[in-house]
Amino acid sequence: MSALPQLPQAPLDRLGRPLHDLRLSVIEACNFRCGYCMPADRVPDDYGFDQAGRLSFDEIETLVRGFAQLGMRKLRITGGEPLLRKQLPTLIARLAKIPGIDDLAMTTNGALLARQAQALRDAGLRRLTISLDALDPALFHQLSGGRGDIAAVLEGVAAAERAGFSSIKFNCVVQRGVNDHEVERMAAHFRGTGHVLRFIEYMDVGTCNGWDRARVVPSRELHARIAAHWPLRALDADYRGEVAERHAYADGAGEIGFISSVTAPFCGDCHRARVSADGSLYTCLFAGQGQPLRGWLAEGEAAFASRLTDLWSRRADRYSELRGSTRAPRRHVEMFLVGG
Repeated sequence: MSALPQLPQAPLDRLGRPLHDLRLSVIEACNFRCGYCMPADRVPDDYGFDQAGRLSFDEIETLVRGFAQLGMRKLRITGGEPLLRKQLPTLIARLAKIPGIDDLAMTTNGALLARQAQALRDAGLRRLTISLDALDPALFHQLSGGRGDIAAVLEGVAAAERAGFSSIKFNCVVQRGVNDHEVERMAAHFRGTGHVLRFIEYMDVGTCNGWDRARVVPSRELHARIAAHWPLRALDADYRGEVAERHAYADGAGEIGFISSVTAPFCGDCHRARVSADGSLYTCLFAGQGQPLRGWLAEGEAAFASRLTDLWSRRADRYSELRGSTRAPRRHVEMFLVGG
């Protein structure tokens, strides 16, 4: 890998956190209408399909190169649903060539994956995360806003496996009284497959999902339920800032994870920035406003990196640690704009 141009010193924010991870949305549209993200009664079917507002591939490449200069090494492509972006493998191929990017991944609902998995792998995508909140066909269809077919997602998983994605992560947002009865079934399904299932506490992201803390199922409860069937042992984090608490099945049947952003906030090690499809930077998943980047991108890669350094150096976000206090912001960016 070629040497990466560096600024004199990679910036730290006001809490001493570096910028290591970028989540980049390439489209605001989605083919699902999941209630906790993009509820059908709040977001019209044609939302996000206006191409004029999106960053071009050239702008995206300049943006990623600028972030890489500041020490960003983990790049995740998100949406909306990123597989709706036309010519996505072409973009992936361009981003895969940028020096300094050690980890190029994508989060998807998987419904459109079957016909694109091989092209994405050939282009340089190395990891996949699939959002999957149920295996029961009727419940899956309901949770996707009446749009999703679990058979299509599982077909996409099979295509991804054939393409060489050997360890896929599956993210399940658990809501009490909604899909928490699926937990053991999902754990049983993914045990022994080589893939990693992760349960995520239901979060108050955005303002249109009607979040109710009573529907949060704490990770410790889920851990206890799974361990009662299949004993678990804790694993070390793969890297500083990893959001999932990793556990291995004691019988060697693989790994499972828990993301506890409500009951055990991890703001202190948050190294992530998020950029929406229209080119606004959000320094927290729960930020109320973003910084438009298009004007900065027009100034070129070096100038963009300099402006980004200044912005990151002023970052002090820690919403999950303040949740419920008078200092916590009351309005958050919608999840579907920044990919969760």
